[in-house]
Parts: sequence; C-alpha cells; structure tokens
Amino acid sequence: MIRSKILVQNTIRVSSVLYIILFVYAAVSKFLDFQQFKIQLGQSPIITAYAAWIAWGIPLLELVIATLFLFQRWMLLAFYSSFALMTMFTTYILIMLNFSDYIPCSCGGVLEQLGWTEHIVFNGVFVAMAVIAIYFLEHQQIPNKSVES
Repeated sequence: MIRSKILVQNTIRVSSVLYIILFVYAAVSKFLDFQQFKIQLGQSPIITAYAAWIAWGIPLLELVIATLFLFQRWMLLAFYSSFALMTMFTTYILIMLNFSDYIPCSCGGVLEQLGWTEHIVFNGVFVAMAVIAIYFLEHQQIPNKSVES
C-alpha cells in the first residue's frame, strides 16, 4: 500500500514537472522568436485568420498551465488543461498531415527539429501522462503536497 502511494505521488510529481518544463520551454521559445512563430502560424491554411491571436494565446496559455501545476489545489485542472492542449496540438498535426500540402512547424526550440511522426509520438506520451495523472488524482488518496515540497 505504501509503495503504491509513493508510486502514485512520484508519477504525479514527475508528470507535473515534465509538463512545467515542456510548457515553459515552449512558451519562452515562442516568445524569443515571436515574429517567426507568428509567420509560421499565418502560413497554416487552417488558422491563418486567427494567427495573431493564437500567437499570443498559445504561449500565454502554456505559462498559465505551467503555473497551475505549482499548486496542489489546481493540479487536476492543470492536467485536464494539459490533456486538452496536447490533444488539440496532436489533432492539428493529424489534420494538417492529411489535408494540407504545406505544414509549417510553429513549435519552439528543439521541438522544431522533430519530424511529424516524432511530434505525434511525443505528444502522445504527454497525453498519456496527463490521463494517468488525472486517473491517479481522481481515484487515489493523495497527501496534500505540491510540486514545490
């Protein structure tokens, strides 16, 4: 019983730290090369009309979600938000791969170096982490500790 509680706690802690790293890194990378990010979004046949809003919205949302992970009270919301955002990113990639001739990568930093298959696998791993953490948070008795402790 104690081992399973430790496993649950560690899974949640590691998942939340990895999400914080991912979202802060991605947001900062997008802001550091903001014009290029906005141009790449504008080249997307699906979101061209909303590129300016999305260019600001995605990195800000990533930072907000990363911040939510720091507080136990908001951790479940952070995982649900992460699940939704990563699912939307993955769905966008799949739609672009199947219905567009040109697929600009508007990721930031080293994530731009991934191929589309690697992007889907990478996103899938993070989606799975969120699902597992959500399950643990909703179905297990977990001590009230945050990432920072």
